[in-house]
Amino acid sequence: MIGPFLGVLFDGIAYGMLLFLLSVGLSVTLGMMNFVNLAHCAFAMVGGYTTVTLMHVFGWPFVWTLPMAFLTAAAVSVIFERTLYRPLYRASELDQVLLTIGIAFVSVAVAAWFFGTVQQPIQMPPYLRGSVSAFGISFGVYRLFLIAVALAIALLLIVTLEFTRFGATVRASVDNQRMARGLGIDVDRTFAITFALGSGLAGLGGALAIEIVGLDPSFAFTYLVYVLIVVAVGGLGSIGGSLIAATLIGISDVAGKYYVPETGAFLIYLVMIVVLMWRPAGLFARR
Repeated sequence: MIGPFLGVLFDGIAYGMLLFLLSVGLSVTLGMMNFVNLAHCAFAMVGGYTTVTLMHVFGWPFVWTLPMAFLTAAAVSVIFERTLYRPLYRASELDQVLLTIGIAFVSVAVAAWFFGTVQQPIQMPPYLRGSVSAFGISFGVYRLFLIAVALAIALLLIVTLEFTRFGATVRASVDNQRMARGLGIDVDRTFAITFALGSGLAGLGGALAIEIVGLDPSFAFTYLVYVLIVVAVGGLGSIGGSLIAATLIGISDVAGKYYVPETGAFLIYLVMIVVLMWRPAGLFARR
């Protein structure tokens, strides 16, 4: 009994770390910039297809494609931020939703046009394949790698946004733009960097997700629901909240499909409902 339980727990944590990487960027942009970006997973898809292209066309090793997935998604997001998103920072949430959901639909069509509608396979390097055994339980090497990357990024983000001048600059720009500009802060530049950071993390998550959940043009919508659940449960703008919420949702999803497969993904919605009834603003919402 203990062996299968620990295996499910490990897989749930690994899946939760993947959800964290996909969702933390939206938590940053939505929680700190107050911008509803439903095209967030489209940027994750950009990162995924960047990895696929670099590996299949140019023969890059998988690990080398990860920084490029981050940078490509970040660069694309800066273009959208400067041309389409910036005029809507002070618009209503409905205007933001309509624009970004439209971009998500367009991204699905563009991905299908260039890459087709089939899943995109990639070949993991030998050192990320297989498993290691401990205490009589096998742990997938790639899942261990995924957990390590997610925890490292969570720590880096917490330090950057909570204990550095840049984090203070972002919070000041969001709270009072006029005052921030009066203090000499370049608010437009700060927002562009923050948006690029959030979208770049989505691109990195999209690249890392290929081995676990695959990649096809529907990715932009399939995982948007999971990302929104993680952000809602964790609380807007909370990195630690997103990490804990993603872990909770990941374990719930894997355990539900393993132990009560007839319920499908219902268990994660039940978890969301219970948490939000208890704490409507999420577990660790920023005040």
